[in-house]
Amino acid sequence: MQLTRNFKTLIHQTQPLPMNDTVNPGSSRPTVPLVIISPVRDEAALISKTLDSIVAQTVLPLEWVIVDDGSTDDTAAIVQQYADKHPFIHLVTIQDRGFRKLGGGVVAAFNFGLTQIKSPQYAYIAKLDGDMSFGPHYLEIMFKAFEANAKLAAVSGKVFRPENGGFVEELTIDEHVAGQFKLYRWSAFCDIGGFVEEVLWDGIDVHTARMMGWQTESFHHPDARLIHHRLMGSSDKNVYRGRLRLGRGIYFMGYHPLYALASSLFRMREKPFVIGGVLIMVGFIKAYFQRVPRYDNPEFRAYLQKWQIDTLKARLWRRTPRPHP
Repeated sequence: MQLTRNFKTLIHQTQPLPMNDTVNPGSSRPTVPLVIISPVRDEAALISKTLDSIVAQTVLPLEWVIVDDGSTDDTAAIVQQYADKHPFIHLVTIQDRGFRKLGGGVVAAFNFGLTQIKSPQYAYIAKLDGDMSFGPHYLEIMFKAFEANAKLAAVSGKVFRPENGGFVEELTIDEHVAGQFKLYRWSAFCDIGGFVEEVLWDGIDVHTARMMGWQTESFHHPDARLIHHRLMGSSDKNVYRGRLRLGRGIYFMGYHPLYALASSLFRMREKPFVIGGVLIMVGFIKAYFQRVPRYDNPEFRAYLQKWQIDTLKARLWRRTPRPHP
C-alpha cells in the first residue's frame, strides 16, 4: 500500500463535516468527523477500559476500527461484544505473526486499519491504544482545541498512570502529542505522509508536522487526562529492555548527542529510577558504535537537531541568573 500516494487521493475525497450536523447510529449524541483506529494485541485485561471510555464520550466518532493484531487471548471476543451493541465500532483481524512487533508493527496494523475504513467522509484520524482510559469530555475538549486553531495538526491531553492509589504524570513537553491517543487533522496527516513504520514513529510525525509549518500540542485539562494503565515502554518483555530500545530509537530518529544525554538525565526521575535513564543512554551509545542506520531523511534530522539545541539553550538561559542592569 503506497500510503503517501493514497493520502493525496483520499484528501480530495474527504470533506470536513460540521461537528453537530450528524448523529451516530444508535445514539442521540452528536458525532464528530473522526475515525479512530486502534491496533491491539493481547489486551483482554485492559481493553474494556478503552472501550468504555469511547462509548461514554459526549461526542462520538463516525467510526472506530479496532485491528486485532494476532491476539492469543480474548481481546477479539471482548471487542466484538461492544461492536454488537455500538454500530460505529467494527473489528478487523490480522493473522498472528507470533510475536509483538513494536514500533513498525503498530504502524503496519494502523495502516491496515486505514484500508478498512467504511465512512466515506471524515476530517480527522486518530490512533488509540487499547490500554487507555479517559473522561467523557475528552473528545469534546480536543475538538474545541482544533476549532480554536486552524494550524493545529495534532493534539492530546497529558498522560498519567495509576500508582499507589494516585496518578503520576508521564512527563512530556507541550509540543509533543501523546502517542497513546494521537488525534490528527486529516489534512495535516496527509501532509506528513502518515506514520513511518519505525520505532519512535510518534516522535518523527510530530517534528515532521512542525517542520512543515503545522503546530502540535499536548495540554493539561482536568477533564482531558489520559490514563495509561501500563508503564510506558513495558509492553515488550520488560521496562528495562524498553529503555534500551528507546535509546536505540532516539539514535535512529536523529537525536543530537547532547539532547540524548539531557533526555536520559530527565528520565532518571521516572520508574525505573536512575537505571532507566542510564539504559536509554546505553542504547543510544551502543547504536552509535554499531553504526545502526539512521532515519533516512537528512532534512528532518538537521531540523530536529537544530530544534533540540535551540530548546536546550532556551532552557539553560531561563535557569541562568541574569546580571542586574
